[in-house]
Order: sequence, then structure tokens, then C-alpha cells
Amino acid sequence: MDTPRWLDDNEQRAWRAYLDATRLLMAALDRQLVRDSGLSLTDYELLVALSEAPGRRMRMSALADAVVTTRSGATRAIARLVEAGLVRRVECPEDKRGTLAELTDEGAAKLDAASPGHVEAVRSSMFDLLSAEDVTRFGDSFTAMRKHLLGNG
Repeated sequence: MDTPRWLDDNEQRAWRAYLDATRLLMAALDRQLVRDSGLSLTDYELLVALSEAPGRRMRMSALADAVVTTRSGATRAIARLVEAGLVRRVECPEDKRGTLAELTDEGAAKLDAASPGHVEAVRSSMFDLLSAEDVTRFGDSFTAMRKHLLGNG
């Protein structure tokens, strides 16, 4: 058996800071959205993905992939959004067994209303704390990690 490649002190510090900061950031963004718009962070991400899709609609499986969640998690979240009138389910024209999620006009309006506060929370909790060079390094580093974890890198 190979000897584990333990993290050195600097790597351990970076790893733990990354985990803590990520968890704290996601919790803060979720709290802000719920407080100001009644949407969870997951709900917001789903609405954004739908708003950016052609015809404001996506297959459920593609939607789950777009927000990096499980299919069952996306299905539960979409059910909440359907109940709230922000999304509707429509039959897939190419595959009658498939279902699409479609952003409603009410959902688009809700997203438009929630976005300014969310963007300000992202900016004040992350980008205002970083230099332009930090933002470039983070973008490059996290893009490489994402590609690797998705099998594209």
C-alpha cells in the first residue's frame, strides 16, 4: 500500500479555510435570499439556469446537472417552485416520456426582484474582499478543479 500524501501545514491551512469559507458563504447567501425574497439559494440557482436556457426551459436531468445537484434534489426543488407558480412542467416535444421545467413570467419577475440583493451579497461577501489578481487566480483555479471533477480536465 502506498504511503498517503499528507497535506503540509500550508495546504492544510488552505484546505480548512476553503471549507469553512465555502460553507459560511453558502449559508450567508441562502439566509439573504430567504430573508429578502423567500427563495433558497438552490431555488435561485434553478431559476437562473432556466432564465438562461433557450425558451426558458430545460430537461430535468440537464437542470440538475446545471446546478450540480442530484436529480432527486432538483425534482423536489422544482416541485416547490411549481407549487409557488414560478416554474411549470411541460411535456418534452421530442420525447413524450421526458419532462421539461419552464420558467413562468411570475418566476422571471421573482428572479428579477431577487437578483440585485443577491448580487450585492455575493459582492460584499466575496469580491469586495479580493484583489483583481485574486479573482483571476480563483477563477482559473476553480475552473480547473471543476473540469477535473466533471471529468473534463
